[in-house]
Amino acid sequence: MEELQLKTDAHVGTWHLDQAAWSVDQDEGTIVFTMPNGTTATAPVQIIGTYNTQDGTWLWGWEHPSVDRVLSEHAALVRAYGERQELEDLTTRKLKCSEDEAWEFTALACKLAEANGAYRGPAGTALVFMTFGEVELSRA
Repeated sequence: MEELQLKTDAHVGTWHLDQAAWSVDQDEGTIVFTMPNGTTATAPVQIIGTYNTQDGTWLWGWEHPSVDRVLSEHAALVRAYGERQELEDLTTRKLKCSEDEAWEFTALACKLAEANGAYRGPAGTALVFMTFGEVELSRA
């Protein structure tokens, strides 16, 4: 979690991740962050899982009906790690957990995949937890 926080702080400090609107294109495999000044940050994306805010459940990206399999590779790394370590929360498709635990799952995925960062975005009553790769900035 500390490593992810340092990465997030760096993104906030350099290109203002905390002020950005976001969108994911699963066909392109990208996440685009758009800042209020029109600057965009584009990066490859992976979907780790979704957190249902209504019932407090987590659904892993490695077997999620709404996630393209190509975008679940980082989630699959966590599953494989969980199998090696015999950690049920990392190998159970759907489980009850807290939002903080969802962040911990995402931080683990970020670490295992050596991703550039992670993001959580709302999608209706769900929160989508994602990792992202190298960020490319472009000015409006």
